[in-house]
Amino acid sequence: MAAETLDIVLLLALPASGKSEVRRYIKHLTPEKRKKDFFMGPSVQLDDFPYVHMMRRIDDELVSRGKARLFFESPERPFRDPLDWGTLMHLLNEDYEALSVRAVKEPPSAALLLFDRIDRASKAVGAPARMAGLDTQTKQSIAGPIEKEARELWDERKPGQKIDLKGKTLVIEFARGGPQGSKLPLPTPFGYQYSLAQLPKSLLAKACILYVWVTPEESRRKNSDRTDPNNPGSILHHGVPIEVMLNDYGCDDMDWLEANAERKGTVTVKAHNKIFHLPIARFDNRKDKTSFLRADPEKWKDEDVAAVHDGLKAALAKLAGLSTAAV
Repeated sequence: MAAETLDIVLLLALPASGKSEVRRYIKHLTPEKRKKDFFMGPSVQLDDFPYVHMMRRIDDELVSRGKARLFFESPERPFRDPLDWGTLMHLLNEDYEALSVRAVKEPPSAALLLFDRIDRASKAVGAPARMAGLDTQTKQSIAGPIEKEARELWDERKPGQKIDLKGKTLVIEFARGGPQGSKLPLPTPFGYQYSLAQLPKSLLAKACILYVWVTPEESRRKNSDRTDPNNPGSILHHGVPIEVMLNDYGCDDMDWLEANAERKGTVTVKAHNKIFHLPIARFDNRKDKTSFLRADPEKWKDEDVAAVHDGLKAALAKLAGLSTAAV
């Protein structure tokens, strides 16, 4: 029996594959159409890109004051500590938990609060609490220039909004991978195998995976096409440096995870002393179907919309049919 509404959809793919465009299209649909064709209620959406952007902003502000970077060797290079893939997951976990907790007081500084959150998430995966190592003057100094962006992120995801997820669909977007030419399975902490296991069991128990399928080569091409250097914080138009594309996203492990799953049509996640079987379906975007969705909806062509809609409809119907198998 198919699920009437998918509870939690993990929207996964290499960078620039079309994940954010898919999210935009889902939000564009009427509630009736979304429910009938996609088995989705009103969507609540989370993703980890804003935290990557804020980490880079922190590093840039430190360098402008003659200090060493904390998170990246340079603006064009990957994480200094690969454990920060786990840091991002625990920041998302906090966002997930914040959906249902009581309201908290508005922080005097959203930036300083973000620094504490990053340290807390880092320690959860065994990475150092780097912001705590800065002196108070430096932290205060770099907090000012990023306060506006940090406040916007706080306002979007702050605790106490009491979002009832019943009848809704939570969509969580992130990209994971490993160096080009890597042998599989990818070593910890790279790839989806590691990051999925960082999610809380309450989330894993209800989650399924919508994988936007592109090749690494197509991912790099689309990343170049979408990049707007004047808008690095944009969900739809940010660019990933080429060294990061090759060393963090030169491949991913989704094919391997599907092929080695304990149940057909799922990905096996071992976490919290339990085994979770996450249903998976693919939206085939190897021939680009989604880039047009970055434009104004009035400019969308009917045939392009139909190609996206039909592909997503088939994938999400498969997930709805598989959802009862994830026990």
